[in-house]
Amino acid sequence: MADAVLSKSLDPAVLDRLSGLALVARTVVEGFMAGHHRSPHKGSSVEFAQHRPYVPGDELRHVDWKIFARSNRLVVKEFVEETNFSCHLLLDASESMAFTSGTWTKFDYARWCAAALGHLVVRQRDAAGLVLFDRDVRDKVPPSNGTHQINSIVQALEGAVPTGEARVGDVLHWLGGKLSRRGIVAIFSDFFDDLDKLVSGMRRLTHAGHEPILFQVLDPQEIEFDYERLLRLDGLEDSGRIKVDPKAIRAAYREEMQRHQEELKRHARNLSIDYVQLTTSTSLDVALSTYLARRAARTRSRS
Repeated sequence: MADAVLSKSLDPAVLDRLSGLALVARTVVEGFMAGHHRSPHKGSSVEFAQHRPYVPGDELRHVDWKIFARSNRLVVKEFVEETNFSCHLLLDASESMAFTSGTWTKFDYARWCAAALGHLVVRQRDAAGLVLFDRDVRDKVPPSNGTHQINSIVQALEGAVPTGEARVGDVLHWLGGKLSRRGIVAIFSDFFDDLDKLVSGMRRLTHAGHEPILFQVLDPQEIEFDYERLLRLDGLEDSGRIKVDPKAIRAAYREEMQRHQEELKRHARNLSIDYVQLTTSTSLDVALSTYLARRAARTRSRS
């Protein structure tokens, strides 16, 4: 069922190419060490592991009474204990994410990335949740795991339409005090917002015990701006429209764009936050696999 739902918005072949990867926590989250997603101990989790013979001292609530009724044998059900690792997928659904110079929009690309990352997290038996936002939180899927969770996340992603003004920094700051389970916060946005507010929001998340990851999703033309003909630029968030000669403003535009990106990366580095630039012309599996492989390598080198 999950693959059928995912195939509407994400090529299953991409998931196959990502299947050997995992998203691991760099730091201690809810008392568990980085990358340790499943405990070798047995507990009362949701995933059944095996039966074993009853021994004196076992809790009676773990006895499988159905087997006892059929065979008069006392056996105990064991379950694989899972960690409290959570991945919160935050997706900017504001109108600026609707921009495209090609086949798909930044929002399409971002939600495919979020769906793939959610699939990986749930597949490694951890919890994933989703928050869609513009100037405020618009929709959310609380963190959980299992096939049903993949369906819930993807259905919410498929039903979303990018609209409204973005206030990424304000939303991050507010969510820092509201997310109930500490963990990784993967933020997919173009981050076209006031840098001071963005930094304040990132700092609030880290102070609340979360580990943010910034996935900046950009269209190639937002980086290169190599248009040749006269352009009419429509503000995507009710900021009006103007006609410009792209050749006349290209150098200034690129300089300002580069400055914003470098400042964002610098602040992320100062807060020990990963920054990942994604362009919509890059293959989805290449973009995610490159980052996740590097992240896993760094985590192993520190352990």
